[in-house]
Amino acid sequence: MIQYRILLANELFLYLRKKKKKIADKILPQRVRDLVPESQAYMDLLAFERKLDATIMRKRLDIQEALKRPMKQKRKLRIFISNTFYPPKPEGEDGEESIPSWELRVEGRLLEDVTKLSNANNVKRKFSSFFKSLVIELDKDLYGPDNHLVEWHRIPNTQETDGFQVKRPGDNNVKCTVLLMLDYQPMQFKLDPRLARLLGIHTQTRPVIINALWQYIKTHKLQDPNEREYINTDKYLEQIFECKKMKFAEIPSKLHPLMMPPDPIVINHLITVEGPDAKKTACYDIDVEVDDTLKQQMNSFLLSTQSQQEIASLDNKIHETVETINGLKTNREFFLGFAKDPQDFINNWLISQTRDLKTMTDVVGNPEEERRSDFFYQTWSQEAVCRYFYGKVQQRRVELEQALGIRNT
Repeated sequence: MIQYRILLANELFLYLRKKKKKIADKILPQRVRDLVPESQAYMDLLAFERKLDATIMRKRLDIQEALKRPMKQKRKLRIFISNTFYPPKPEGEDGEESIPSWELRVEGRLLEDVTKLSNANNVKRKFSSFFKSLVIELDKDLYGPDNHLVEWHRIPNTQETDGFQVKRPGDNNVKCTVLLMLDYQPMQFKLDPRLARLLGIHTQTRPVIINALWQYIKTHKLQDPNEREYINTDKYLEQIFECKKMKFAEIPSKLHPLMMPPDPIVINHLITVEGPDAKKTACYDIDVEVDDTLKQQMNSFLLSTQSQQEIASLDNKIHETVETINGLKTNREFFLGFAKDPQDFINNWLISQTRDLKTMTDVVGNPEEERRSDFFYQTWSQEAVCRYFYGKVQQRRVELEQALGIRNT
């Protein structure tokens, strides 16, 4: 019987270990708190933990919402445009004579380098990653209509580079124009000049443009008071959208023809081949948008699992400790009950063992009580005897009727 109880206890323990841990499993029983007043400090920490978990969960949700919106900050990108002149060389031993040529290089880097941002993964953003396309236009009179343009455009599998270079023959100064199209993420658009003056923005993302238009509508109270889904355009919007009334749902489609690709950055540069210095460099600063350093920290916080694993490990230790305390409490109550009244305790324990044995063997009745004479002097025993004899008489009567062939009618 004792082995059965031990086996049952082990199976119950394994089941409790497998089920999901709950906050209620960490709470100490009131009896333990009464016996150990110092345990109140643990309960206070448990209450503080619940508040801290709720705060952290709320902050995680706030961070997830914030990451859905673009988080950008402006930085200065310094562009270095340099050219090197290679003068002609006299005829060499191989009998070949080199011709004069020059090489143009377009490079750049952030003035406030993003090494602070990239220290975690040791990745530095390359120069070409800031642009969607780059076009270098040389003097058409010198290099002809087929050789005066050098173009680079971003494609899905573009390999990023730290710079671009162009090499051409020639010993004359060359005028060139560098056109840089920034790669806006998310995409930005240049507004129609009339709408840009009205809203006070020039180049922005689609959500910002729509929000600015909505603010203009609210400020000038252009929403129809009777039909709220309509906008009554004023004289400026009427000229731009060419209608006196339009629905809110029509705003994106009507804005589409008014939004154009942003203007490229234009740099006019002179490639010089004269003077004492063979290499000449010019610098230009432009504004670019990069991801906010806080965004990477927020992503790292959401993706970090080390702290969660440590917390889960500590939670398991807490649950194991509380289970141990509960087991010790049960043992203490067991021995205290035995010390207080050994005879009554053993009788009660035997009764509980009998119930367990009865459950295991499916025995009807209570053999332990039935073996005592007091069991048969109870008030129901006389009626039970009468019912027993009545049942025996009826059984004997049926047997006699079957033997004599008499049917009961």
